[in-house]
Amino acid sequence: MSDAPSGPAVPPRGLLVVGDVVTDVVARHRGPLAPATDTAAEIRTVPGGAGANVACWAARSGCADVRVLGRVGRDALAWHERLLRQADVRPLLVADPGAPTATVVSLVDTATAERTFLTDSGAVLRISPADWDPAFLDGVGRLHLSGYLFFADASRALALTACRSALKAGIPVSLDPASAGFLAELGTERFLAAADGVEALLPNADEARLLSGVAGPEGAAAALSRRFPLVAVTLGAAGALVAVGGEVVARVAAPAPDTAAVDSTGAGDAFTGAFLAALLAGAGPVEAAGAGCRAGARAVTVVGGRPPLRD
Repeated sequence: MSDAPSGPAVPPRGLLVVGDVVTDVVARHRGPLAPATDTAAEIRTVPGGAGANVACWAARSGCADVRVLGRVGRDALAWHERLLRQADVRPLLVADPGAPTATVVSLVDTATAERTFLTDSGAVLRISPADWDPAFLDGVGRLHLSGYLFFADASRALALTACRSALKAGIPVSLDPASAGFLAELGTERFLAAADGVEALLPNADEARLLSGVAGPEGAAAALSRRFPLVAVTLGAAGALVAVGGEVVARVAAPAPDTAAVDSTGAGDAFTGAFLAALLAGAGPVEAAGAGCRAGARAVTVVGGRPPLRD
């Protein structure tokens, strides 16, 4: 047997996403909704949830070990587990005995691809520290938290528990604020206090404005990067900003979609998943933001928030 040293240890490359697993009902209509009568629409039921979407896009972007922890109703547990496995994501789903799976109705105007959400959180926000196991972090190089968890007491406690476990193990944590509307309800100071210790903050422009109190996206990104080591602000079709140490270090352009945009649902989740997969593969923040922008451009060409399943 050789006594030669085995060389430096390979850093763990797994990604654990803790967040929401949701059933999406996507209704695509053209033009304004007609009040008090019918509006023709194409309606599909698809798997969704920001946390699960991020995990699926990370797996599609090359991360070989992706896990997602979430709470769902018994009504759709098997369906969500099956579809996550088909997307090369390991489901760590808790079945809630008393609440249905969260459901989001996404109203998409086909003329603009913009969407409006109606959200029933169901079992999502009933996840709690009792659902956490530090063993979930074995082999994990990054923990990502969906901001939706921060908007209820039990799920926020779970997010804080997971964050503390990761930081104790030396694992960096990222956070997507998730919803400008829910942020305004909770209060930015409460959210920022709960996010203490997060390494990478990944807001969109509206969320960055709310959290920083600065109107312009560049100023908001710079301000937030004085509190968080790495900030990437998504700008939709305009790409993304990367800020470090109180200044914007790059503005990354988004490529034009290969085909016409049909649904902007999940574009930010696609950015986050590809961004995190790139960081785990050793990319720097600007290169990772480029990968995120390319994934976001692909995401708007499909209905729903996840990449198409491989053939």
